[in-house]
Amino acid sequence: MTYLVAIDTAPVFEPRKDVAAPERLIEGAPAFQTWELDSALAEAAKWGKIRTGIWEATPGTTRSIKGDTFEFCHILSGRVEIGEEGGEAHSFGPGDSFVLKPGFVGTWKTLETVRKIFIIAS
Repeated sequence: MTYLVAIDTAPVFEPRKDVAAPERLIEGAPAFQTWELDSALAEAAKWGKIRTGIWEATPGTTRSIKGDTFEFCHILSGRVEIGEEGGEAHSFGPGDSFVLKPGFVGTWKTLETVRKIFIIAS
């Protein structure tokens, strides 16, 4: 096992493909691809699992509910608009980074096909 993992932003292996859950779909027909690059247990830090990878989505709007999950995102390409319930919306594009903390509820609107690096602790 290695403790240093390079983040390949253009993985060559087949991604897991998915679509928005019907109860979370607001607009459009977004399709998702996920390339999980690494996962590790982090029980000592009180997180069960840390996952790292690349995620891509086509345009559309979904309801985002983080529950107990913490997610760091770094946008590689495309544009999104994220709005927190009861708050204002924020736009993010290439080079932007943000965190969705546990308890986040809002909307994720993919304006242009987006590709991001994610780190999820759950």
